[in-house]
Amino acid sequence: MTAREITGHHAVTTAHGTTAQHRPVGSHTPTSGGLAKAALPYADAAGSQVVQVYVSNSRGWALPAGDPAQDTRFRDGCGERGLPVFIHASLLVNLGSPTANTVERSAETLAHALRRGRAIGAEGVVFHAGSAVDAGHAEAALRQVRETLLPLLDEAAASDGPRLLVEPSAGGGRSLASRVEQLGPYLDAVDRHPWLGVCFDTCHAWAAGHDLAAEGGMTATLDTLVATVGAGRLRLVHANDSKDLCGSTRDRHENIGKGTIGEPAFAELMAHPATAGIPVVVETPTEKHVGHAADIATLKRLHP
Repeated sequence: MTAREITGHHAVTTAHGTTAQHRPVGSHTPTSGGLAKAALPYADAAGSQVVQVYVSNSRGWALPAGDPAQDTRFRDGCGERGLPVFIHASLLVNLGSPTANTVERSAETLAHALRRGRAIGAEGVVFHAGSAVDAGHAEAALRQVRETLLPLLDEAAASDGPRLLVEPSAGGGRSLASRVEQLGPYLDAVDRHPWLGVCFDTCHAWAAGHDLAAEGGMTATLDTLVATVGAGRLRLVHANDSKDLCGSTRDRHENIGKGTIGEPAFAELMAHPATAGIPVVVETPTEKHVGHAADIATLKRLHP
């Protein structure tokens, strides 16, 4: 059994033959023109060690079947390069919505992403925690999360498919989970199902009021995250600086070290025990691959 199979995290072999956890760094990767045709050259050019992709329109409900030839080329290409793969579900997904049609389409979108994830060898499917929208709908919203997510989680676990990874939002709008402490009730709603992991987004956490820029702020936030969700639940990190102030509830990403969070916070991120072995993805501004390549290089430099 490999170290990765034992820990569920990513491992490298040192020059002395021992195994050490590392934090593979990559980017959200474009797929326009064909999954393998677009994503693999982009990952190579950016220096990615992990890729995240959309498998449907990021702001639509259409659920394309995918191209089996491209799927195979992509899966094999990522395997040859040793790149873990993650899918980001459509940004429209909201399991807490008071609109029944939105909940139904959200469930269909997640089921589709899980199927596509199995086809391309993805480790996880990221989805936003969602919002109750209306103040009086909050309790019902978490019941909807339970009713919708549990069957998806059970099916994914039974097929040993990708995990679902809930990503806290930037806050505002009756969010079901924005601050990391709010992940506790969210996980409790599905009995802390083992197939539900967490994706931690630095820009979202900052927007929701976690002062990551204060000395020790990132460390304290990650400590709280682990205390809330438990060890081993964090499966992916979105490393994004921010254009806005802490607590703004605005989700506007900036390149690493050029925003209001600042580079020291990302050094804390890359050194924290909770991120050991956890893939890190940037979703920052970029022209072609250039901005992503620079941010990936920065995060690699900050790796202890």
